[in-house]
Amino acid sequence: MATAVGSVGADAGDSVGGGAGSSTEYERAFDAVVAADERIEPRDWMPDAYRATLVRQIAQHAHSEIIGMQPEANWITRAPSLRRKAILMAKVQDEAGHGLYLYSAAETLGTGRDELLDKLHSGRQKYSSIFNYPTLTWADVGAIGWLVDGAAITNQVPLCRCSYGPYARAMVRICKEESFHQRQGYELLLALSRGTPEQHAMAQDAVDRWWWPSLMMFGPPDGESQHSAQSMAWKIKRHSNDELRRRFVDICVPQAESLGLTLPDPDLRWNEEQGHHDFGPIDWTEFRDVLKGNGPCNEERLTRRRHAHEEGAWVRESAAAYAAKHTTGETGAIRP
Repeated sequence: MATAVGSVGADAGDSVGGGAGSSTEYERAFDAVVAADERIEPRDWMPDAYRATLVRQIAQHAHSEIIGMQPEANWITRAPSLRRKAILMAKVQDEAGHGLYLYSAAETLGTGRDELLDKLHSGRQKYSSIFNYPTLTWADVGAIGWLVDGAAITNQVPLCRCSYGPYARAMVRICKEESFHQRQGYELLLALSRGTPEQHAMAQDAVDRWWWPSLMMFGPPDGESQHSAQSMAWKIKRHSNDELRRRFVDICVPQAESLGLTLPDPDLRWNEEQGHHDFGPIDWTEFRDVLKGNGPCNEERLTRRRHAHEEGAWVRESAAAYAAKHTTGETGAIRP
């Protein structure tokens, strides 16, 4: 359980001007909760920078889930069987739910969902660079499940122990569902790899194209990461970018062997001394270029997102009108 460190209401105001408490006292209490591996809750006092860091990270995560629906939804109508179609529809639906959980977590920090979506649509907030790559074949759906969702799990499981309660609790369900998505992608690639030579080649091509962008998902090298060290000090993150990336590579190597597929890295080899795999250099120029909006699908992804938001305006307006009528009793509903 979290230890109370002052509410965001009167107590926080008291810290200005020497009232019931001082900002230093609240900071010490906050630091003690974080150090004890307990949870900070929405009404607890927290530093402004901690709140801003959480809003930035949770928003980017939520945006990635929503934008991430597009590459795979592109294949729903072209799935090779009813079973594959049903699986893919369920997965895309899960991603929408993940976005909603995360937007709700961000709202507990005092930032409205409309504000976050406006920042996404205007390009003022980012989403994961991985979703700016095209899905060229059906095998890409499998590669995304195995590699992209696998990278997400590696990154997100530690977030279940995040110091901020609502974010940590949202991640528990998200990680369970992402684990299913990863297994689904692995199974799809396995079927293709063991199929015809053409199907095996298609699976290999997808892995070749998605491997390096998947490694980029963990963010820039530790020495270039602006937020990683402070996020780890606050226990928002538990591991550095490079540590998580290395863990992901170690997981993928034996899985690729089981799939009968080759990871596209001639420098990939086991380092006996370190007990991990060494891997080749990542093209960080490409990573930064995609983040700047110059990836293969950046404009397409945001254009579709804006269009979907505009097309759904009547639904939001109808829901708000219904809620207003329900509150005033105009619907005839029996209110408690």
